Amino acid sequence: MAIKIYKPTSPGRRFQTSIDRSGLSKDGPQKSLTSPRPRSGGRNNRGRITSRFRGGGHKRRFRLVDFKRHDKSDIPAKVASIEYDPNRSAHIALLNYVDGEKRYILAPNGLAVGDVLAAGESVDIRPGNALPIYSIPLGTQIHNIEMTIG
Repeated sequence: MAIKIYKPTSPGRRFQTSIDRSGLSKDGPQKSLTSPRPRSGGRNNRGRITSRFRGGGHKRRFRLVDFKRHDKSDIPAKVASIEYDPNRSAHIALLNYVDGEKRYILAPNGLAVGDVLAAGESVDIRPGNALPIYSIPLGTQIHNIEMTIG
């Protein structure tokens, strides 16, 4: 992820930076991999405001992210797109598996559209591949690690 630095055209714009989203997909999310994200507006089960100044904002849908990938062992998948997710600070990648299924994963740095990923014990050491921790050599950068198996 590149960082975009703004020119100081006003005092509020000075020292301002943001994430460059030019490499992200312009398409909307995969509809089958989203679910509604209900909001309370600060109201409790009786409909009374218990947290003030909540509400407004753009309507968001929750993207279902596959964190485990253990049931797709040794099935290659192609990265179809890298997308923005309004519910988390990381970008997500849409994977198209060979068997026809589609899933979202957290997109690591260095992942590009068209890359082929896999999960299993004997896959290559590349960004986006998922391995058990005993198969990862020492000194390798990792992301999305689970503390307990399953």
